[in-house]
Amino acid sequence: MTTRRAGLLLPMFSVPANQGIGDFGQKTIRMIDEIADAGYTIWQILPLYATGVSHSPYKTLSSFAGDPIYINIDRLSEMGLLTQSSIVNCNKFKDYVNYDEVRAFKESYFRKAFRTFRKNFETYKVEFDQFVKEAFWLKDWCVYALFKSLYGNVAWIDWEEEYRDYPLDPSNVDLKEHENELFYHAFLQFVFYRQLGEIVAYARQRGVELMNDMPFYVDYDSADVWMARSQFLLHPDGRPAFVGGCPPDDHVPSGQCWDMPLYDFDAQSKTGYALWLDRARWMARWFQIIRIDHFRAFDRYWRLPGFAKDPRHGKWMPGPGAGLLGAIVESCPDVKWVAEDLGEPRPEVEELETMFSILGTEILVDRLEAKSLKKPVKKNVVLYTGTYDSPTAEEEYGAFEGNKRISLRRFFKKRGYTTRSFHDMLCQYALDSEADVVILPIQDVCGYKGQSRINIAMTLDEKNWTWKLKDFKTFPAELMKTKAWIEKSGR
Repeated sequence: MTTRRAGLLLPMFSVPANQGIGDFGQKTIRMIDEIADAGYTIWQILPLYATGVSHSPYKTLSSFAGDPIYINIDRLSEMGLLTQSSIVNCNKFKDYVNYDEVRAFKESYFRKAFRTFRKNFETYKVEFDQFVKEAFWLKDWCVYALFKSLYGNVAWIDWEEEYRDYPLDPSNVDLKEHENELFYHAFLQFVFYRQLGEIVAYARQRGVELMNDMPFYVDYDSADVWMARSQFLLHPDGRPAFVGGCPPDDHVPSGQCWDMPLYDFDAQSKTGYALWLDRARWMARWFQIIRIDHFRAFDRYWRLPGFAKDPRHGKWMPGPGAGLLGAIVESCPDVKWVAEDLGEPRPEVEELETMFSILGTEILVDRLEAKSLKKPVKKNVVLYTGTYDSPTAEEEYGAFEGNKRISLRRFFKKRGYTTRSFHDMLCQYALDSEADVVILPIQDVCGYKGQSRINIAMTLDEKNWTWKLKDFKTFPAELMKTKAWIEKSGR
């Protein structure tokens, strides 16, 4: 990304919508128009893969299967699968997502649409067959989703042996009686990617590139691990021998333990890192910019035994380095790559970024002190005022004591930023920086406070991943306000 660009950070689920959650409907088309009209050329959403009980887009059941919750019901009527008159709204003007309620609401429509789809299959057969041909992961996902539902959504390790070990010996389970349900799961993926493709195409038409994340690790309770145990460091019974995490540091003082198994990189190298390349190529079909989450693990990663509870009881291990990273980048020549390299990475991390022309990451809300802000922002980074894990700018600023607020305002005033609102000054400062790309969370564009926070890291707060814009009444004007700032900054 050689030109100066501006982007907006807004999860898909946070878009205003009629059916309880931001999805692939007309409201998202309108959101793309608002983003483009304000001068942004990047829209960063969060992963859209099928999630588990936490609803976190970073703890997913697959690296390929989309979450059906994003399927728009109205557009099923456009396919001739439902009658428009039969569709009602769900939590239309709520400022949060009730995942369980929305899933139950949409499921009844999905079942009705599927019956019509089966009845009139010849109408969709050519398009459906082409999707099945391209979606190499689909059959595995459908079996996993079926078994998951049969066992009340418990983790695959707790299924009965023949189901748990189905990938090792499929002959122990007869799937014939479940053919209709397997077809249903395939139908949902077909519709999901059909609608996503239309959203991507419209964004491109408006000059907006979609940006999404590819986490370094995959979740243990996922189709990825279930189907490819040999690619991970697992015990013979399937339980993880080691998991990932991070030790205590200035960025995460308590450290972290993650229920994510470590890769067997020796085994993966023998396959040409097929698992990684499949993930990257599938993402590249839909997203023009991909941010690698926990990028520092390519240099080295923190290894913890089993399902460890204390992040201090780990050990640094050498990461896969340039061998794997180079294969990923080479396999997706049209993708622009970004590294989430927060924390305290070694110089080797920056060397990898330089080697493959990958932009790093900086976050202003993490250094809101005049002394820290005087430090110049690098050119080859994506600069955020804050991210989905951060407090909003106004939330952070509001928690400061008076002297610190005065110091910050003096810092910005000396540089010509005299607007009354702190978030406006911070956004302008970010846009005027040397950073190649600046991405502003919509919360900081609009000056929202803590009630609009997306996620509080390392907590199980029930509000995590639920915040949603209620409607289009007020925020478009705030978004348009930044147009002049974007133009002035040469973005």
